[in-house]
Amino acid sequence: MSTSSNRTVIIGAGLTGLVTAYHLKKRGIPFTIIERNDRVGGVICTKRQKGFVFEKGPNSGVVSNIEVVELLEELKHSVDVEYADKVSKARWICKGGRWRALPSGLMSAVTTPLFSLKDKFRILGEPFRKPGTNPEENLASMVRRRMGESYLKYAVDPFILGIYAGDPEYLIPKYALPKLYNLEQKYGSFIGGAIKKKRDKTVVNDKRINREIFSVRGGLSNLINAIYNEIGAENVMLSCTSLKISKHDNGYNISYSSGDNKFDLCADNVISTVGGNALPGIFSFLGKSDIKPITNLKYAPVAEVVVGFEKWEGKPLMAFGGLIPHHENRKILGALFLSSQFKNRAPEGGALMSLFVGGMRNQKLAMLPDNEIQSVVEDELRHLFGLNEFKPRIFKVYRHPYAIPQYGAQSAERIAKIEEIESIYKGLYLAGNIRNGIGMADRIKQAKDLAYTI
Repeated sequence: MSTSSNRTVIIGAGLTGLVTAYHLKKRGIPFTIIERNDRVGGVICTKRQKGFVFEKGPNSGVVSNIEVVELLEELKHSVDVEYADKVSKARWICKGGRWRALPSGLMSAVTTPLFSLKDKFRILGEPFRKPGTNPEENLASMVRRRMGESYLKYAVDPFILGIYAGDPEYLIPKYALPKLYNLEQKYGSFIGGAIKKKRDKTVVNDKRINREIFSVRGGLSNLINAIYNEIGAENVMLSCTSLKISKHDNGYNISYSSGDNKFDLCADNVISTVGGNALPGIFSFLGKSDIKPITNLKYAPVAEVVVGFEKWEGKPLMAFGGLIPHHENRKILGALFLSSQFKNRAPEGGALMSLFVGGMRNQKLAMLPDNEIQSVVEDELRHLFGLNEFKPRIFKVYRHPYAIPQYGAQSAERIAKIEEIESIYKGLYLAGNIRNGIGMADRIKQAKDLAYTI
């Protein structure tokens, strides 16, 4: 058995854990990351096969805050940032089995068949409607109130499927979409708020925060590897099992095994980046009933299906991707057109797509056997993209039983419990996607904030 002392221990070598460590190292604070898998990156994992470059998890991020900007700038010597091609500015929505472009301006909003004539007139009054008064109002209710039923069905619902694989009737904007919620609360409306925010001199409008979709050349694993190299392999323990954390008077004791060896660490600070479902098995001093508001967090199960064609003969994929409203009753949530977004992801003349199956309202579909998922995908591609022959060069199914946390009405209780635990147990930080958002930008911001809190 090996025993050592370390000021900060980070549980999990996903994006949150790695970026936290990156900033701790910049501050000169010693740390150790403990990871159960044999590699770093968590759900981020790039694969290369038969001329295709694809991801097993997240496919891209958004430059939506200054923390992302700064991280990418600091790593520019080791990663080549790619922004999504201009053709992928278009977003498709499926209605009646046909793809329609999501409106991007006033004229297209007036002429689109996605929304009813009633709601097109109704939207003119959106800036003049009073803000909601219920902070726990669900997203569906908010959109119906401000924009109308057709906007809910054919704009917001597919948008939510694309981000959360969730249900607008369950998600609470205050927690799931805080920027949208704050537009109404601070400025009075979505449309008027967006305009006023741009003119608001109290809001820092850094032009580097361009809200562009990004990846890095060769895939997101190259970003992970760049961060890993910066923090040093000697600070990361991989293939760790039997992890247990206990509290003592002077801090925390962390015990774990790696191979045939057992280790004990003492730490002043422990940062957990694991999901809510994993907390009880790690923190023996947190009673299961006490942390129930955290462990009760729901997760959308999703099967990500990567399909690559050496020669694409279906509908030209001139968009970022296509989303399918739940109202359409199809068996996929949507598709990302990866070879349209970034260069060198598929052979010339070919196509690479990621399709998504499952989500909160079709959970059983995500757990279907591979052959049944393949049948679903083949049927949908034939109908939606005019594909006569289904002969993919690659076909991969990656299941994520705990893919995306759902920030519903219980979020206030969960956040309060996290804050209570952190106030009782000094030096313990419960991070990851159990709070503060689910996107890559959210993880990067949370990680930096954490590193400068300690």
